[in-house]
Amino acid sequence: MAASTLERPLAARPSTWFVWAGMTAFGVFLLGIIIAVVVDSFGRQWFDTWLPDGLTTGRYTEAWDRFALGEVVGVTVGVALLVVIISVLVGVPAAYVLARRDFPGKRAIMLLFLLPVLMPPITYGIPLATVMYSFGLGRTLTAVVLVNLVPSVPFVILTMTPFIEQINPAIESAARMCGARTRQVFTRVLAPLLVPGILAAAILVLVRTVGLFELTFLVSGPGSDTLVVAIYRGMTSAGGGEARQLISAMSVIYTATMLVMLVVALRFVNPTQLVAQVKETRDD
Repeated sequence: MAASTLERPLAARPSTWFVWAGMTAFGVFLLGIIIAVVVDSFGRQWFDTWLPDGLTTGRYTEAWDRFALGEVVGVTVGVALLVVIISVLVGVPAAYVLARRDFPGKRAIMLLFLLPVLMPPITYGIPLATVMYSFGLGRTLTAVVLVNLVPSVPFVILTMTPFIEQINPAIESAARMCGARTRQVFTRVLAPLLVPGILAAAILVLVRTVGLFELTFLVSGPGSDTLVVAIYRGMTSAGGGEARQLISAMSVIYTATMLVMLVVALRFVNPTQLVAQVKETRDD
């Protein structure tokens, strides 16, 4: 009887094969696009043949010089870091208040924070850009940072609120009974427990900011374009007359930048460890 319960059918169900076939097709399609763009970025000429006539790294040098990618990458990293820092500094205390306090209109405030996360950015991006230009902030780094904070701060709040709610309030009460002040409770007791959640929220905001196109495009300009906006401007400049290989090279640089960020992020934050730590904290 025990042996029969351990036996499993060797033949998979049709639904299982369908899922695996769909995943395989998606993987092959995605890999094909990536390989095509990478090969195109190194190709000299590539029209109606399976492979380019020759390979060169000159497209990267030309794209780097023509579109000033050194400055663009610096702006992208600077804007992303500023948005992450400000979002965490504003969002974590706000999430703590929402997690620990009950007050009239709390649900309405939570709904208000949900809107920038759920709504398409273009729906509120145009009125927001109009306000920025009205105050003379258009095409500046200040405007780029401010518009990116609109979805980023609510994202941190919505991420951190349930994380804080799962931490036992008795820990804070015990610290206050021992004479700790509110600032000491927050910095010495809660902060170490919140580090995994803060890192996870910061990494997600970082990746989201680097890849956010609509809001940045509406308020950026020369000297304040991020990498994703610079790719679009290069693709559409002179009626799309730029060499396709230059755009492919810029796309590879953008993808490599995102991959580096994700690798570094996963080096410090493991989602599985994050969930486990929250569960252990709640059980304690």
